[in-house]
Amino acid sequence: MKIICVGLNYRKHAAEMNKPVPVEPMIFLKPDSAILKKNKPFFLPDFSADVQFEAEVVLRISRLGKGISVKYAPRYFDALTVGIDFTARDLQNKFKNAGQPWELSKTFDGSAPLGTFMPKDKFARMTDISFTLDVNGVRRQSGNTSDLIFNFNEIISYVSRYYTLKTGDLIFTGTPSGVGPVSKGDNLVAQLESETVLDFFVK
Repeated sequence: MKIICVGLNYRKHAAEMNKPVPVEPMIFLKPDSAILKKNKPFFLPDFSADVQFEAEVVLRISRLGKGISVKYAPRYFDALTVGIDFTARDLQNKFKNAGQPWELSKTFDGSAPLGTFMPKDKFARMTDISFTLDVNGVRRQSGNTSDLIFNFNEIISYVSRYYTLKTGDLIFTGTPSGVGPVSKGDNLVAQLESETVLDFFVK
C-alpha cells in the first residue's frame, strides 16, 4: 500500500512557502507506518521543534491501474476524506538548504493522520468540495477542490505514469494556505463538506 502525496498544489500555499507554482505535480511518498487511524493521538517527535499541520483531501484508490488517462481517472477512486500531512518544518528547511532530500521531514511515523472515508457518490462534483481544519476551535485552514492546480483526475493520470496504482493506495492531494505549528494538547478537527471526519489530539 502506497501513500502518494502532492506538494504545492494550491497557489496560495505555494505563495506562503515562497515557492513558484509548479508546472507539473510534485510527488513524494509516505510509508504505511505514517498512517494514524481512528482518531488516535499524534505524538510530537523528539527530533523536531517545529512540526506543522497541512490538511488535505485524500483519495482512496479502488482498482488496479497503470497509464490511466485523465478521462478514465474517475473510475479509479471510490472514497474521500481529509488527512493531515505533518511536516517537520525545521528539518525540511535544513535539508533543503543543504541540497539534500527532505523525505525524513515528511515521512516519519504518525505523520499522516487519516479521517473517516466518505463514499465518492455523496459528492455532486469533485471540483467543488470544501474542507476545513480547526485547531483548538479556531479555523486555521479552509480549502475547496476548485482551487487545486492539478485536479483529482490529472493527479491520478500523472502518478499512474510512474507507479502502478493498487486497491487501497491513498493520494493526499495537497494543502491550501494557512499551515502552522502544533503543540502538545492541541485538538485538530477536520471537516469535509461540513461533516467531521477527523478529530484527534497532539501529545
